[in-house]
Amino acid sequence: MTEHVDVLIIGAGLSGVGAAWRLRQHRPGTSYLILEARESVGGTWDLFRYPGVRSDSDMFTLSYPFRPWRGERSMATGDTILDYIRDTADAGGITGRIRLRTRVLSAAWSSGPARWTVRTTAGTYTCGFLHVCAGYYDYERGHQPEFPGRADYAGRFVHPQFWPGDLDHAGRRVVVIGSGSTAVTLVPALAERAGHVTMLQRSPSYVTPRDPRDAVADRLRRWLPAGAAHRLARARNILVTQGFYELSRRRPEPVKRALRRRALRVLPDPAYLDAHFTPSYQPWDQRPCFVPSGDLFRAIRSGAASVVTDRIDRFVPEGIRLASGPVLPADIVVSATGLTLLPVGGIRLTVDGEPVDPGGRVAYRGMMFSGVPNLSYCLGYANASWTLRADLSSRYLCRLLAHLDRHGYTTATPNEPPPGPRRPLLDLTSGYVQRARDRFPQRGSHQPWTVRQNYLVDLVTTMRADVTRDMTFR
Repeated sequence: MTEHVDVLIIGAGLSGVGAAWRLRQHRPGTSYLILEARESVGGTWDLFRYPGVRSDSDMFTLSYPFRPWRGERSMATGDTILDYIRDTADAGGITGRIRLRTRVLSAAWSSGPARWTVRTTAGTYTCGFLHVCAGYYDYERGHQPEFPGRADYAGRFVHPQFWPGDLDHAGRRVVVIGSGSTAVTLVPALAERAGHVTMLQRSPSYVTPRDPRDAVADRLRRWLPAGAAHRLARARNILVTQGFYELSRRRPEPVKRALRRRALRVLPDPAYLDAHFTPSYQPWDQRPCFVPSGDLFRAIRSGAASVVTDRIDRFVPEGIRLASGPVLPADIVVSATGLTLLPVGGIRLTVDGEPVDPGGRVAYRGMMFSGVPNLSYCLGYANASWTLRADLSSRYLCRLLAHLDRHGYTTATPNEPPPGPRRPLLDLTSGYVQRARDRFPQRGSHQPWTVRQNYLVDLVTTMRADVTRDMTFR
């Protein structure tokens, strides 16, 4: 049996639930379903179960603008974020429109009926518009380098994306390979019970302490109604985050000095910071790692954790031999080596029988593909909370649907952009981004083909953007 709706949303995580809320709010007559491959709602926050999992963005910008964040912590734990998403779905009457255990395999556009036919593991659906909120990484595979000698290792080897429920690290020697946000989250959490935790990194990242609570937001919530306090805290944090990013790009040296001063307040060892927390790149060439209350530095200072900056020569039965010669003994090795990026959830797309390669397309307003009709996808900011751009995309989608209905159109197709320079869609030097840059659409040099990293500008331009510009309607 085939189900027919106006809009299909792929993914029941933070973005998908938010998109459904916006549809109900702005397009109440639009029929929709959310297809979710997993067995429960929550997306990333349902998948990641490793110790200490939490947000690395403040919750006043990661949460929805239409539903105030009421939690105590601004850097929230994974389980509280998951509860927030599920509560939002329940409160918005969205939960009953979610089809769980429904993995999308392919989506085929046919210009005749002007509809997508979406084949899944649980049946077939058709829709007039397809909105993909499946994130940007592969839920089935994390990035796992081939380490020489790994088969010789006698201990337990795990990847954080698939944390085993039976893993007991109490009193054990643990080595965490990596220096990104997952590693700096894991190390202090594991150090609470482990015998010792070593973070093994090839090169340093920027790591800076951050208060897990937002003192300004706490005061606002004491003085104002929840909605008003949330809006003010959100606006303030957007300004602070954007200001920090712009200053980092334009005046990196003062920012580097400021980050170092903050780290020294918690880990007053200049030589240690020079050796392990002074990257060769500039701030925001890669996303900085924020640690609540400097917990990583506190674990190092207490002796429960340490950092080694070196390369892996090979695994040996008792642990990892470093390129410099010594062996790091390990009962457990955690390979926090990053994500495998995957555009549009890995869905096989065709338009009138012709395959669509996302890497060969140009992004239109950061949410559609050139030459692909009635398809939008959700991609968050690299320098701010994912939800900020996700919500803008959902609101723009509602505007586009309204234009189609108002003029009796069934199809909206971004034109092919004019010739000109092309740049990668994701503008970071991080390894996980560079490995997949050719799989994602490119961006042009001017609107509507460029993709900015500035929410404040996008907030104005997206809401006022001409939906007919460089778009063909039928």
